[in-house]
Amino acid sequence: MNVLLSIKPEFSDKILSGEKQYEFRKTKFSDPTRVDTVYMYASSPVQRIVGAFSVGRVEEASPEMLWDEYGGVSGIDDQSRFMGYFSDTEKGYAIEVEESKALHPTVDPRTFIEDFHPPVSFQYVNGEYDHLMNQGSPTGSD
Repeated sequence: MNVLLSIKPEFSDKILSGEKQYEFRKTKFSDPTRVDTVYMYASSPVQRIVGAFSVGRVEEASPEMLWDEYGGVSGIDDQSRFMGYFSDTEKGYAIEVEESKALHPTVDPRTFIEDFHPPVSFQYVNGEYDHLMNQGSPTGSD
C-alpha cells in the first residue's frame, strides 16, 4: 500500500536532501506496517509531486517525547514551531524516512489524473503514481 502525502515544499526539500529523517503527523496510517512508499506532493506554491520515500518505523508518542527523541533529525530548527503544530493533540506520529528519491522533472498530477485534488494530509493510493519513479532519472538523497 502506498500513500500520497501533502507536505510543505520546505520539508520535502529537506527530506530529499537527507536533512529531515522523520516526517511528523497528527494522524497515523490505518496500518503503518502496510505502507511501503510515500509519494510527496509539495503543496503551494509548488503543487507538484517531487519525489518519494520508503517508510521505516512509525512511532507514536506525545509531542514532547517526539521532539526529545527526533528533534535533531526533524528538519525543524525551532522547537516552538514543532510544538505549535501539535498544539491541539496529545499524541503524534514520527514516520521514519528510510530512502528518498527525487523526481526529475517533478510532475503536476493534474496531467494524468483529471479530477486530482491534493490530500489535506494524506490519501491511500493504488499504484497510480508508481510509474513516476520509473521515468526520467530519479536521484538518491545524497
